[in-house]
Amino acid sequence: MTGAARRVARVVLLDPDDRILLLHGHEPGDLADDWWFTPGGGLEGDETYEAAARRELAEETGITDIELGPVLWKRTCSFPFDGRRWHQDEWYFLARTAQTATAPQGLTELELRSVSGLRWWTSAELLAARETVYPTRLAELLRTLLDEGPPRVPLVLAAEIA
Repeated sequence: MTGAARRVARVVLLDPDDRILLLHGHEPGDLADDWWFTPGGGLEGDETYEAAARRELAEETGITDIELGPVLWKRTCSFPFDGRRWHQDEWYFLARTAQTATAPQGLTELELRSVSGLRWWTSAELLAARETVYPTRLAELLRTLLDEGPPRVPLVLAAEIA
C-alpha cells in the first residue's frame, strides 16, 4: 500500500451470551454488493484508538455502556469503496456489554447511504454464514477468542487487499 493509511479503531463487541455485533454494509447505490463488519471508524485529530473505539461504537450503535478490553488484532487493508480506494491500519478492541438494544445516532452521510442494519451473531451463526464478513477470518478468530480468551499481545492479521 502506498501513502499514509487511515488509522481506524474497530470493536469486537460481545454481549452476555458471547454474541458479536456486526453492521451490514453495502456499496452506496448497490445493495447487492454487501458485507458484514465490526463497528468502528477513523480516528479524528489527536484522538486515541481507545477514544475512537468508544465514540464510533456510540455513533454507529448507540451502545455506550461497555467494558473496553485489550487490542485483539491489528490489520492493514486496502479496498475500493464509494468511488475511491481506502488504505487502513485497523486495531480491533475487545469490548463487553449487557446493553443489546441498538439505536445508531451519529451516522455520517456516507454511513447513511451504505449501512443497512446491524445484528447480533452467535459464533455458530458466523461460522455457518455464506455472506461476506470482514475481516475475512472473523468466524475463526471469534471462536479462538471465545475458547482461549484474548491473546497476550495483539495478533497481526494478514493484510487484505481487494
